[in-house]
Amino acid sequence: MRPWAILLTTITALLTLPLLHHTRAADPAPLRALLLTGGCCHDYPNQSRIISEGLSARARIEWTVVREGGDGRDHQYSIIQDKHWADGYDVVVHNECFGDTTDVDYLRLITEVHKAGKPAVVIHCAMHSFRRAPIDDWREVLGVDSRSHGPHEPIDVAVLQSDHPIFKGLWTTWRTPQGELYQIRKVYETATVLAEGKAFGETHPCVWVNHTGPGKTRVFGTTLGHHNETMASKEWLDLVARGLLWTVGKLHDDGTIAPGYGPAE
Repeated sequence: MRPWAILLTTITALLTLPLLHHTRAADPAPLRALLLTGGCCHDYPNQSRIISEGLSARARIEWTVVREGGDGRDHQYSIIQDKHWADGYDVVVHNECFGDTTDVDYLRLITEVHKAGKPAVVIHCAMHSFRRAPIDDWREVLGVDSRSHGPHEPIDVAVLQSDHPIFKGLWTTWRTPQGELYQIRKVYETATVLAEGKAFGETHPCVWVNHTGPGKTRVFGTTLGHHNETMASKEWLDLVARGLLWTVGKLHDDGTIAPGYGPAE
């Protein structure tokens, strides 16, 4: 290589280094998500993997997974000791099933954190957790009240709010591979139903968003997800990933994902 060519190559490399450094420094930090999971009636070990890996393929998320309680119905997470338990996380994903946990002080450690501003994603049996508790605080966070479900059969899902950012560009109808449709007996005024599911001759809300607490903290909820086959589907993972991004303000009104938070290129 001629001397002038070597000099040109060196100058180009030196000029490019600051640009590369600037680009990397400008990249946003990944979202920090806490997944709380465990309890009866579901394959939580595999679902933890399906959720964390599936959503990370669709959005820049770093996960902390806390799976406790075995297959019991009454458990209190070791991580939830005081009002600071969710500090350091951008969003908490609830995919647990502890219907017999009734300790009011413990329950309010969870609900007050969300009402005070911590976004949440609530999945399937999270709606039946704390259902025997003597207060309605958890249901106020969820945005719905459910105490029962129908038989196992596929669910025909129809989108009601296709103009909502979560559903813009997404599917409008879907028949789940398998299903267990939760019976919703109340939708709170703070919640907006985005989709309904039909099975065993009944129709119930199955996807919604809620705003809880004085600051109207964002909550995304879906009762879809009993079976691994449903959770592992593209339709379910796309939906929940977009729901999570919406809760933390990384999904624009036009349905596009904020720069730096979409799937890795």
